[in-house]
Amino acid sequence: MSTGSAETQEQAPLTVQVWSDYICPFCHIGRERVTYLEREYGAQVQWLPFDLHPEYPDEGILRVSLVATYGQEAIDRVAALAEASGLPHNPNPDVVPRSRKALELAEWSRAYGADTHRRMHDALMDAYWRDGRDIGDWAVLEDVAHSVGLDGMVGRRAVQHGAFVPVVDDSTTWAHSAGITGVPAMVLNGRLLVSGVVPHEELDDAVRAVREADPVEG
Repeated sequence: MSTGSAETQEQAPLTVQVWSDYICPFCHIGRERVTYLEREYGAQVQWLPFDLHPEYPDEGILRVSLVATYGQEAIDRVAALAEASGLPHNPNPDVVPRSRKALELAEWSRAYGADTHRRMHDALMDAYWRDGRDIGDWAVLEDVAHSVGLDGMVGRRAVQHGAFVPVVDDSTTWAHSAGITGVPAMVLNGRLLVSGVVPHEELDDAVRAVREADPVEG
């Protein structure tokens, strides 16, 4: 059972770092779990980039290839999990894009503040998972940037000049070094790793564990 919002007034802040990739369906579903932690525990969340499929070509892969690899039943189960979490599941029907440009563009947006980065993160997720757009296409990415009040052409130039290559690389490398092999991966208060999409009850247990390890000093 959740300890609920009442606790947030007397407990130390809960910080949650989340490594994710925009083309990862479980990262999309993980947004609901993050919202739960924010609502119930006042979590301070930082989304971080993880390049899940660096082997994808710049143009992405055909969705039929993904279906052939994982099977339609597995994909249907993911769609059902998204629906159960109150989230849409409508990815681009033809292409699974390489997410690298989107990851770097999101890091560019971070320079405009944490709130802007969060809006960019959510807008990229919505563009792909709700609207079925190809977020490997610069026209789409520029439009997403404009939707959160940024100049998409400026962002495109910054990304194309390579300014955010080391940021995404370093984040992904650090995650690997910390034992993170898949996403979403949440690290609570810098000490406890929660991998994948877990039930709310497991999140409650994780929060309880880190708070017991980091008690409020009275």
